[in-house]
Amino acid sequence: MVNSNPTNFNQNMAQSRDEIDLKELVSALWAGKLSIVIFTLLGAACAISYALLAQQWWSSHALISSPLPQDIAAYREQVKQFQPVFDVYQDDGTVLVSTELDALVNPNVLFQRFISAFNSNNNKSDFLDTSVQFQTFKVALEQQGLDEDSLKDSLRSLYAEWFQRISATLSEPNIPSSPYRLSLQSTTKTSSYELLIDYLDLIQAHQNADALNNLESLVQAKKKELIQQKNILETQAKGELEVEAERAKYALEIAKAAQVHRPILSGNNKDELFDIDLGTKALDEKVKVLKSVKNLSVVEPRLEQINAKLKMLDALKVDRNVRFQTYKLLEDVEQPISRDKPKRALVAVLGTFFGAMFGVGIVLIRFAFRKES
Repeated sequence: MVNSNPTNFNQNMAQSRDEIDLKELVSALWAGKLSIVIFTLLGAACAISYALLAQQWWSSHALISSPLPQDIAAYREQVKQFQPVFDVYQDDGTVLVSTELDALVNPNVLFQRFISAFNSNNNKSDFLDTSVQFQTFKVALEQQGLDEDSLKDSLRSLYAEWFQRISATLSEPNIPSSPYRLSLQSTTKTSSYELLIDYLDLIQAHQNADALNNLESLVQAKKKELIQQKNILETQAKGELEVEAERAKYALEIAKAAQVHRPILSGNNKDELFDIDLGTKALDEKVKVLKSVKNLSVVEPRLEQINAKLKMLDALKVDRNVRFQTYKLLEDVEQPISRDKPKRALVAVLGTFFGAMFGVGIVLIRFAFRKES
């Protein structure tokens, strides 16, 4: 029975053409297999050449956290030796312990200062200027014959790129208390390892110096404060002596006029401005004694405490050779096992794939033009 349905007939014809086109397409690809292989090999060769010749970058890492008490014990000893100078000793024997020095030995404060110094572009710039690896890039840039403005812009870009290769970031960004991961990227695994160790040592040396400078500044400020207090109290004490001597002198004159030569017992008010009860002999001696007083602590007892603190400050010195560490290494610096880039295996696979796709594309384009003609 003949199928007289036009729709079914058209569908069968279209299916037949699709089958013919698919066969022709496969045949064309097979016929052009040599081109595909050539382009595949060419793409692989280009990718492998790039992977082998491209600039390599390696990163060394370390994991650190805030220091433990033993890490800053030597620095704490330097700070706490000055604690008695800052404490306040009251007349009743009690001691008010000062907290002025506490911030200097706070582990978290010291650690955050270390992280800030590690990420400081100024410190990175100073360090890179001593790096042989960086200077190689800098010299190559300076030899390109750029004009002054272009050279400055290029150098700024070069420094900015290398700044990004030195970093201290939270290992867990969402957890502020998590350890910090230190990273330094360079052209070889050995140089990245050595540079990170050198940079760590440089930053720690800067932090040690800064911490000791902060201590010395605080101690010097305290010393100046004590000297000012001493000057004020001495002035007050001298004034009191002068006033008391004048009173005794006037009392002596009054006692002579009243012919009171010996001490007398009277019911007079002891707060009297010019007390003559001591008699002329005692008052005369009192005037002499008041004029001969050299130790002002007799009049102002607080001077004795201030002098003791100043004497202690003269005896104590900050040891700038002391060694301490304001971070705790959780993972030591080690040479990287794999490079950051180029990823040679990935580059080779992608190069081969795109080479094959390019070859297939060329064969299909030829097939399309041949079919149209």
